[in-house]
Amino acid sequence: MSTHNELHELPDDDGTVLLIRETMARTTADLPPLPDLVGPARAQGRRRRARVRFAIGGGALAVAALGMAAAVALPADDGDPQVGGVINVAAPPSSSTAPPPPVHIEPTPGGSSMADLPPAERAKQEDFQNRAVPVLQSLLPETVGTVQRTDAGVRLYQGTKNGKSFFIIFSVRPSGSDPTTRPCLEAKGYVCKKTTLPGGIEATATTSPINNGNVTEAELFFHYGKSNVSLAIEPHDASNTSAPVTNDQLLELARASSFLDLVKAADKDPVEKEQKTVVGG
Repeated sequence: MSTHNELHELPDDDGTVLLIRETMARTTADLPPLPDLVGPARAQGRRRRARVRFAIGGGALAVAALGMAAAVALPADDGDPQVGGVINVAAPPSSSTAPPPPVHIEPTPGGSSMADLPPAERAKQEDFQNRAVPVLQSLLPETVGTVQRTDAGVRLYQGTKNGKSFFIIFSVRPSGSDPTTRPCLEAKGYVCKKTTLPGGIEATATTSPINNGNVTEAELFFHYGKSNVSLAIEPHDASNTSAPVTNDQLLELARASSFLDLVKAADKDPVEKEQKTVVGG
């Protein structure tokens, strides 16, 4: 008979069963232990994930390092881009954006515009306007809208918001030996406020009713160096909308370094003709 049948026909008593169990225990005791498959597999999985994370992190750091090197690397004073044995790769120059064209304003009969100026003077005035637009845009409140230069004159700009246009008059005009001052008047609907700018300069901001008192215009005024400086925002007449700026906002603008830099440049190299005072005129 087969071994299977022999085992099947063994007497089923307690002594025989115990003998069989002891024999099997002695047989398996001499065999080597089974390997732990779960532990190594878990450890291998952890190591694999760690390698993946390290590879991703290292790649990101490498890309970031290359980007920073391209952005900040500058050539030495002698024009040699090699510093400390490392070749620095300079980032390509950004493309310059041409300033937008001016708002065209048709001259009144017998009037003139910047198109009538000599080419050199026109270029000088347009350059000043292009420098002034971003400064005014950043310092005037959002209620004034998008600021643009015009071709009517170096002093005239325009703010547009929700279909309404507000003329902005920014003037830095040589005053000669007689600087103009602006006292605060007491009148109905007239609001005046003063402040002191850097250097002890007194600035005045006013809100004045015009057009039979239906709307108001706002103006900032002060004297700087040899020039009278003014910034006025006019109302939108068609909709009877007052100038959308307060005296406090104008005085805050006057204290801004970017605005004072514009004023300083125009005072040093004027873009307007000297102001003439006509007695009795």
